[in-house]
Amino acid sequence: MSYSLFLGCVIPNRYPMIEKASRTLFEHLNINIKEMKGASCCPAPGVFRSVDKALWLSIGARNISLAEALQADIISLCNGCYGTLYEVNHQIKHNPELNDRINSVLQKVGKSFKGSVAVKQIVEVLYYDYKIENLRKFITNPLGLRVAVHYGCHLLKPTTVKNFPDNPDDPHFFDELVEITGSTSVDYQHKQMCCGAGGSLRTGAKESSLKFTLTKLRSMRRAGVDCIVTCCPFCQLQFDLGQLELANELDPDEEPFNIPVLYISQLLGLAMGISPAELGMIKPVDMKG
Repeated sequence: MSYSLFLGCVIPNRYPMIEKASRTLFEHLNINIKEMKGASCCPAPGVFRSVDKALWLSIGARNISLAEALQADIISLCNGCYGTLYEVNHQIKHNPELNDRINSVLQKVGKSFKGSVAVKQIVEVLYYDYKIENLRKFITNPLGLRVAVHYGCHLLKPTTVKNFPDNPDDPHFFDELVEITGSTSVDYQHKQMCCGAGGSLRTGAKESSLKFTLTKLRSMRRAGVDCIVTCCPFCQLQFDLGQLELANELDPDEEPFNIPVLYISQLLGLAMGISPAELGMIKPVDMKG
């Protein structure tokens, strides 16, 4: 079982611990990873596609061509990257005229798009390719946590092109991955709501962005969760920083949020007996001494 690993931008720049945890988990499960040397930004669906769709398609197709050269499907650790690469792959494969136009651009940099690989997200690979019954065999340290699972927007949608067997409006496969760790996936209000980061909302309309985050965090707290588990670094960033940014926006009698946020490979790794250090979960250094 081999995959071309697409890291994107947020993980190398903001969350190297997600890369560490995921690589450690893949090694533990004997999933072979091939390096996409020379990969760029996916590019981000909310920005590039809105401004210059041809550029978005061309850059995405160039990234896909790197995986085609490796002869291995792409595994993405980010919902946004997954969304872009999946849709670019789908659109060019199903439109011969577009295929010709994009390949004429790629020829200028010595690349070509063949449509020979699939684009997959980490939870999709673990649940549908590796199979959840095989993952269960590795669980040695049941965690017993109450978990708020956050799917994110780009994992299941748009439903016109994504073909998950699960119901996109009421999915369960991510919850099932969490529950093999001996944890409970807690049902909470607004579970399928955006975290608030997507569509450049975090950058362009911060106040509105944090309203989404606050709504979700309050629902999670009411449900009595121990932690949040994501499969997207941008969602993780929104929940991480959002809890700090909202500290001064809460009602006077409302406690600040302090809900730990984990990535799925960290949660699974802990349940498989992998040490926190091997998963990149090292306590931050207090820079003030």
